Amino acid sequence: MALTAKAEPEAAQAGKQPRSVRVVLLALMIAMMLAMLDNMIVGTAMPTIVGELGGLQHLSWVVTGYTLATAASTPLWGKLGDMYGRKGAFMTSIVIFLLGSALSGMAQNMGELIGFRAIQGLGAGGLMVGVMAIIGDLIPPRERGKYQGMMAGVMALAMIGGPLVGGTITDNWGWRWSFYINLPLGAMALVAISAVLHLPKKRSEARIDYLGAVLLTVGISSIVLVTTWGGSEYAWASARIMELIAIGVVALVGFVLWQGKATEPIVPLHIFRSRNFSLMSLIGFITGFVMFGAVLFLPLYQQSVQGASATNSGLLLLPMLAAMMVVSLVAGRVTTSSGRYKVFPVVGSVLMITGLYLLSLMDTGTTRLTSGLYMAVLGAGMGCLMQITMLVAQNSVELKDMGVASSSTTLFRTLGSSFGVAIMGALFNNRVQHVMAERAGALGRGITEQSAQLDAASLAKLPAQAREAYQHAVSAGTHSAFLLGAVVAVVALVAAVFVKEVPLRGAGPAAKDRSGAGEA
Repeated sequence: MALTAKAEPEAAQAGKQPRSVRVVLLALMIAMMLAMLDNMIVGTAMPTIVGELGGLQHLSWVVTGYTLATAASTPLWGKLGDMYGRKGAFMTSIVIFLLGSALSGMAQNMGELIGFRAIQGLGAGGLMVGVMAIIGDLIPPRERGKYQGMMAGVMALAMIGGPLVGGTITDNWGWRWSFYINLPLGAMALVAISAVLHLPKKRSEARIDYLGAVLLTVGISSIVLVTTWGGSEYAWASARIMELIAIGVVALVGFVLWQGKATEPIVPLHIFRSRNFSLMSLIGFITGFVMFGAVLFLPLYQQSVQGASATNSGLLLLPMLAAMMVVSLVAGRVTTSSGRYKVFPVVGSVLMITGLYLLSLMDTGTTRLTSGLYMAVLGAGMGCLMQITMLVAQNSVELKDMGVASSSTTLFRTLGSSFGVAIMGALFNNRVQHVMAERAGALGRGITEQSAQLDAASLAKLPAQAREAYQHAVSAGTHSAFLLGAVVAVVALVAAVFVKEVPLRGAGPAAKDRSGAGEA
């Protein structure tokens, strides 16, 4: 395994991270930022985009097309990196992402924008996987914990800054720059990685598993469409949703059966024989389920019930994201110094359950300080889980499977977020409509029959009675959604209890002392 650039492999193995590795890490964080910022920046620009291009009826496909392409391509990028070399696969994904960004910025109608966003999503599928797999190559698991805070910080910065940056760019430069902004950042990452990153080149004689790729793509696409369309575009019991579920199940069952026979499977089934890898995949799924549900409903609650401004919606999540970043940093340092990690999934799951339960107690009288404290508890729990799941998953497989381990873990988290938003959203909408009908009668039913989520302008126009009823309805909806999240999080706790603490590969403090190296 190449742990660093060619210039100083011995130093990296001893625990010292030379300047070249730090440059590569900076480039990787830029790529990670690109992947995470994009949807949040574009989401803010969407009203302006629709105003210029039209095609309101196809609006959801701008996000759905990107999400589908990202989810479907994630496992493929991981396998390509394992077969042909991570550097080439990662740089190719950046180029495709930047091509999609440039084309999206030049789109002349909604159809073109949807198609170009799908190209962008194909590249995005390789960004997160590439970052995680290359870090897995560069830095031994024992040392990797030190960089968790950096990755959590990038995630927090993207979630907080995305809406602010998107709004600023759209207002001052126009919506097309919400795509063009990716180009200089991506170019910087490409130049740094091309010049400094040196990993062994690979040449696999095996052919790509095309049948497996098709089956997996159809299966994942069906799942994402079910969770995206269910309860919004189509009723959950509609023929279209039932067809998608059937197609998804058949494709995924076929994929699993074929992977046992394929010469070079996209997702080698033997990696799931590792108890820790399977458990971490499950915990990652639940973390995605909970986190993206919280990111969706917390700003909605604070805007609708607590009267917060939608303009600074990212700042509303600051207590959760700051706690997540700090705890992730501490967890990483402790893991690096001690080599022990099982305590974090267990404690993280307990804190996640507690935070979700506390958030379910919020009502129309809950203050911002109280809700902020509840969010901090949830954030602390996720801080214990977000990066540890990837670290333990990578440590549970052979180095040759680092790419598929990283992509599989990322995919499970992505699918978890899709299910979380869909199921918690369906429960929320159902509860809001029920309470509105109960408190405001026919008026309440009419207000929410199209959507249970109202923007600030629509809310301000409501009669006082209907507005008060809506605030109670949103409180009831968030109560149900977060209570469901708490119940689901119990599964993560059960899984964490069964994690086996296998020693992390790589150097510990003793090795660093021998090398005389300081912190990276």
